[in-house]
Amino acid sequence: MADARSTGDLSGSNNIEKGKKGEDIAAARLRKEGYRIIERNYRCIYGEIDIIAMHSGDIVFVEVKSRKSDEFGSPEEAVGITKQRKISKVALNYLQEKGLADHNARFDVVAIRSMPQGNRVKIIIDAFDLGC
Repeated sequence: MADARSTGDLSGSNNIEKGKKGEDIAAARLRKEGYRIIERNYRCIYGEIDIIAMHSGDIVFVEVKSRKSDEFGSPEEAVGITKQRKISKVALNYLQEKGLADHNARFDVVAIRSMPQGNRVKIIIDAFDLGC
């Protein structure tokens, strides 16, 4: 698990803007940690995955969650079992569509907390399993 501070304001006029800013912060941090971003906002009939990357030989499906406070739980707590199942379906679709079903894959979560002194970014590697 990697944890660090980042600059960038997560405030925005709507949730789409805030989500995009959070994903931009996450993508920059992932690149810094050696991830190679393949695709962002992959969509299919089952839903969307924020970031798809390569890291340490694995295809990594990344969910990004941002929060200004823990009033409604931590960012990583927002990736519950229902969200995990949805991401898993989208990931399987991606692997089949791209002919990559034989590759190792994992699910990471990037949790971003917006704080007065900057954003705290935490990468949770292998956050959950496909079989959830």
